[in-house]
Amino acid sequence: MAAHPRTYAAVGLTLVAAVTAGCTGSGSHAGSGGPASGSSTVSGQNKPAPTESNPPGDIPDNQVYVSYQPTGGSFTGFTLKVPEGWARTGQGGTTAFTDKLNTVKITAVSASGAPTAGSVSNAVVPRLRSQVPKFSAPRVSEVTRHAGRVVLLTYQGDSAKDPVTGKVVRDAFERYAFYRAGHEVDLTLSGPVKADNVDPWRIVSDSFAWR
Repeated sequence: MAAHPRTYAAVGLTLVAAVTAGCTGSGSHAGSGGPASGSSTVSGQNKPAPTESNPPGDIPDNQVYVSYQPTGGSFTGFTLKVPEGWARTGQGGTTAFTDKLNTVKITAVSASGAPTAGSVSNAVVPRLRSQVPKFSAPRVSEVTRHAGRVVLLTYQGDSAKDPVTGKVVRDAFERYAFYRAGHEVDLTLSGPVKADNVDPWRIVSDSFAWR
């Protein structure tokens, strides 16, 4: 008779151990599955959208361009595209379109002959050196645009001091000299040296056409 209580006790301990192990395993699965799934969902919902950041002077990729054709001045026989919405100013034979830190300047003059790399180096560079603050790094080359061969002068210089902030910006310049039949049109594109405006400036310079 004494053997039965020991048997019942052993069976009881076995059942308790089995129930405990089952509960522990179930809790382990729930703990590892639940929070991991929830963490993934929350992370996906809270992930910030990428923000586009352009350096100062960068012209937006979605900039619209409109055709410009002079109606006055010494010569009106050409057209080109300029950025839409930019402020326009004019003085003498020069027209400028400006927005923030960038400028498109167009000057029409009479010329006895076509400009060359040599004439630009010998005549234009010294003149600009005396006019542009901290003029530097001039480079003259001949390039091709849709209108034909053109002399390109690139250089750097300081902008005029901002009347409000007093800030001066280091600018990069591209000056294209177009010529036909006694008429020269100088197209100067300028903006901060670190701005990436290669494509916009190519659109403007390639759009130049004689009428």
